[in-house]
Amino acid sequence: MKTAIIYASKHGTTEKVAHSIADKLKGTNEVELFSLNANPKPDINAFEMVIIGSSIYAGQASKKVKAFCKENESLLLQKKIGLFTCGMQPEKENQEKELQAAFPEVLLKHSKATNFLGGELLFEQMNFFERMLVKKFMKIKSSVHQIDWDGVEDLAKRLQEKHS
Repeated sequence: MKTAIIYASKHGTTEKVAHSIADKLKGTNEVELFSLNANPKPDINAFEMVIIGSSIYAGQASKKVKAFCKENESLLLQKKIGLFTCGMQPEKENQEKELQAAFPEVLLKHSKATNFLGGELLFEQMNFFERMLVKKFMKIKSSVHQIDWDGVEDLAKRLQEKHS
């Protein structure tokens, strides 16, 4: 199955997760990755499945992902889709709220699989202001890696099960 993975990543974590999903799907799918930072308007017409991922910062999804979803909503509703977010929200209930806020309700209902996949705080990627905010409000003083690799595996498996 021809699959597009479309994502926006500020510091690289969502990109890392997108590549991991692609690796897990490559055995049964022809996968292409599209960064909305590099290509804000990828052509998804030729794809049967589209997986969309967004980073979450301060509870907000990427504006690029939101714009892509809005501009392509009718076409996406003709595809098999999966949705994921990457962020540092520790509470399950709030993870779900962030996921729901990241994507239009109609796409969430149409989606075959969704998941909040954890995240990272990469101090070496942050500017001074970002590091200061993280230290002050999150009480974290160095990089943190909390990607949910089991969740990545689960998302890929659910998308393959639905489409094999």
